[in-house]
Amino acid sequence: MASPLSLGVLISGSGTNLQAIIDTIERGELNAVIRVVLSNRGDAYGLARARHHNLPTVVISHKDFSSREAFEAELIKTLQDHGVELVVLAGFMRLLSPFFIRAFPQRIVNIHPALLPAFPGTHAQRQALEHGVRISGVTVHFVDEEMDHGPIIAQAAVPVYADDSEESLSARIHAQEHRIYPQAIQLFAEGRLEIRGRLVVIHNEARSPAATLRSPEPS
Repeated sequence: MASPLSLGVLISGSGTNLQAIIDTIERGELNAVIRVVLSNRGDAYGLARARHHNLPTVVISHKDFSSREAFEAELIKTLQDHGVELVVLAGFMRLLSPFFIRAFPQRIVNIHPALLPAFPGTHAQRQALEHGVRISGVTVHFVDEEMDHGPIIAQAAVPVYADDSEESLSARIHAQEHRIYPQAIQLFAEGRLEIRGRLVVIHNEARSPAATLRSPEPS
């Protein structure tokens, strides 16, 4: 088996997706190791989840820095110091700038509670209910320099019922998040993802080394 993929997980809150990733690793279904869990909030419950599993945690509060670039520079240094190969956003409630994203090209993934490109940004479940959609869902995508915009790795559909509240719809979406996020990370770990423009091609066989490749742009 190939060496485990080194993850750095960024959180701001309860860390349910972090827990799903931890559980999948411990079941042997995800060939990865979490090198560090980073939070911009010292009271994030996800930190307690990480410590319960003896994972390294670091708190870097954005409030302690005079600029976003200075804050992100410390994030970058910490992730690099821990040898992180893939940055996993798991409820990290800070918009990352191009400065950060360019430090980890094609090495940042995010999960969003909607079927992108529909309903980007905050309160996606509320947006879905207000628009009267019949199907919502969840998207795992690479992060680029636009919000909720990067190439899509995986999606799962979730039905929307007439009597749904934001809370009930969110609960069904979260169940799918916890299923497909570790699966998408495993595809990355196996080197099976290739970015072609906006399309992410999933190869049938693992490639070595575990790396995501972007096809050359046509001349």
